[in-house]
Amino acid sequence: MIDKCLFPVAGYGTRFLPATKSMPKEMLPIVNKPLVQYGVEEAINAGMTNIAFITGRGKRAIADHFDISYELEHQIKGTGKEEYLTEIREVLDQGTFSFTRQREMKGLGHAILTGETLIGDNAFGVVLSDDLCVNQDGDGVMAQMAELYKQFRCSIVAIMEVPMEDVHKYGVIAGESMKDGLYRVDDMVEKPNQEDAPSNLAIIGRYILTPDIFDILRETPPGKGGEIQITDALLVQAKKGCVMAYKFEGKRFDCGSVDGFVEATNYCYENIYNK
Repeated sequence: MIDKCLFPVAGYGTRFLPATKSMPKEMLPIVNKPLVQYGVEEAINAGMTNIAFITGRGKRAIADHFDISYELEHQIKGTGKEEYLTEIREVLDQGTFSFTRQREMKGLGHAILTGETLIGDNAFGVVLSDDLCVNQDGDGVMAQMAELYKQFRCSIVAIMEVPMEDVHKYGVIAGESMKDGLYRVDDMVEKPNQEDAPSNLAIIGRYILTPDIFDILRETPPGKGGEIQITDALLVQAKKGCVMAYKFEGKRFDCGSVDGFVEATNYCYENIYNK
């Protein structure tokens, strides 16, 4: 049903300076695999094999990673080290990769709008690589959401419960509970103060969006922080009853923060790398 997934990867990664001065934050490794590769694998496993990147200056390493390195392949061919490339070779074989640049940092909504030429008139996924999602007991988050899309044919956001003192870090939704873990959204606020938050159900970096979001984003004025917020555009859809929120199965790590990055590294080393 959905075969395209958008990856906004143009951000500067300032919380990881000086490491990100010349290295994309999305290429920082969780154990031995770049953070962005985890997200791409999740998308491909959900059937979203057309991967579209919204990049910026200094992000060439991402394009190089999802390409063949003939020199490296030649050097390690026939050695025991060749097995280290097995996973990325599988990704390259299964996926198709396209790139365009976001010339100015004007928010997530602007980044998604920049990807319109790569997406076209189709529903599509969005993965924010900063959020590493792992579900060892079943399908990944994007696969779970793709199944929901088959039923509801509307935009879907992944959500999780957060402490009320942390709601100012997220877009927050309110809505009618349809069944356990699934809500029809009627309100959403970007990074509200605790007293203004409609709930503690926070949006994390997984979306399925219908293509009318592009027309809405074109008409969306700058919001919180002077940026074009995807939350504001989704609220327009939600007022028409066209947005669902899904409390996903699995674990999520905020790898945009140092604490979350270390937590994710420890978890993956103990539960995935050594299996």
